[in-house]
Amino acid sequence: MSNFDVIVLGSGPGGYVTAIRASQLGLKTAIVEKESLGGVCLNWGCIPTKALLKSAQVFDYLKHAEDYGLSAKKVEHDFDAVVKRSRGVADGMSKGVQFLMKKNKIEVLNGYGKVQPGKKVVVKGEHGDPAEYTANHIIIATGARSRELPSLPQDGKKVIGYREAMTLETQPKKMIVVGSGAIGIEFAYFYNAMGTEVTVVEYLPNIVPIEDEDISKQLERSFKKAGVKIKTSAEVTHVDTSGEGVKATIKTAKGEEVLEADVVLSAVGIKTNIENIGLEDVGIAVDRDKILVNDYYQTNIPGYYAIGDVTPGQALAHVASAEGILCVEKIAGMHVEALDYGNIPGCTYCIPEVASVGLTEKQAKEQGYDIKVGKFPFSASGKAKAAGTPDGFVKVIFDAKYGEWLGCHMIGVGVTDMIAEAVVARKLETTGHEILKAVHPHPTMSEAVMEAVAAAYGEVIHL
Repeated sequence: MSNFDVIVLGSGPGGYVTAIRASQLGLKTAIVEKESLGGVCLNWGCIPTKALLKSAQVFDYLKHAEDYGLSAKKVEHDFDAVVKRSRGVADGMSKGVQFLMKKNKIEVLNGYGKVQPGKKVVVKGEHGDPAEYTANHIIIATGARSRELPSLPQDGKKVIGYREAMTLETQPKKMIVVGSGAIGIEFAYFYNAMGTEVTVVEYLPNIVPIEDEDISKQLERSFKKAGVKIKTSAEVTHVDTSGEGVKATIKTAKGEEVLEADVVLSAVGIKTNIENIGLEDVGIAVDRDKILVNDYYQTNIPGYYAIGDVTPGQALAHVASAEGILCVEKIAGMHVEALDYGNIPGCTYCIPEVASVGLTEKQAKEQGYDIKVGKFPFSASGKAKAAGTPDGFVKVIFDAKYGEWLGCHMIGVGVTDMIAEAVVARKLETTGHEILKAVHPHPTMSEAVMEAVAAAYGEVIHL
């Protein structure tokens, strides 16, 4: 007999959510974790970064208190205290996951796990001999880590990844951020707001390159206004860490230049954690750093599954959670539908925030759609003006023929909490006219969605 019905390898937002859902469905479940429950997202990613960003936002508000008719003299920050608060938030959330494991009667196996043939998992703890467990179903959710470029080797001190960026002992005076995806942009905002001189280097022509071009251009304007230096179509070809700080050689269309900084943050993507976890022993198929799975996350070997960053879908916490739930519901014999990867929201939590779902304008045109596009700026929003946050806009894209909502792109304060309207509407196959006739509360930031749709259909009121 098997020890368990399900063993999950990794306890990030993919793994622990999967384990809880499996337990809810009556499956005897265990989870393997080599470090802290909650994985990278909860301990070193999504959650603690948001705590850092909130501190930066509050600091920024205090520095601009006069804009709100208030007075705050000698506003200062304690960098060490900001980092400690962030770590406290992460620790509290990790304890919350521990509670959820106990509540759902999930056995936590502490140690480094490796899958083995015959539906076995070997777990090696810090002390003692490796222990072997069996399960009818083994789910790999080992996540990913910061990717290293050959030209940008990380030493953890002068050239760092996101993990070190969250716990620096002293605040750098100058920082170079290489890569302008969500991780790079969030840290660029945080350090700039705290007073560090920040330069962002992006290889592609636009920052946040997966976003709609209008969003990228607006964010670049906002960042430059805040004092962040931005170099696009640029590449770091060499770093010299022999001196007191770092000298980074940057190659652009204009030639080469050398930038000096205290620290270089490498934020050039992620590398999956698929080495030394037994994939070769079992014969699990891998292609270009990703485990190959079907629509229900089954690998090529029966009884072995994979979810989250180790698979080809978007490397996002909410994607990993959704995949894990779908995977165990299928195992439990429930009727499930494959995940729609075209309706996954993406969020970047700098200020102004960025949120999007669906096709960009360029993608919609490339796919041959005849489109209607509407934009509504927050400068015309009563709520945004009253809040002192008029930067940004909502942009919507519709298929002109059938009214299908093809894409929604937002930049502004609070938009990461607004994007779900578009996600749900698209899931329900809502048309533009239905959004127009759904009464939005006034005054709110969410009115901008309705107004942007109205603009697409030539019915906008407040522009």
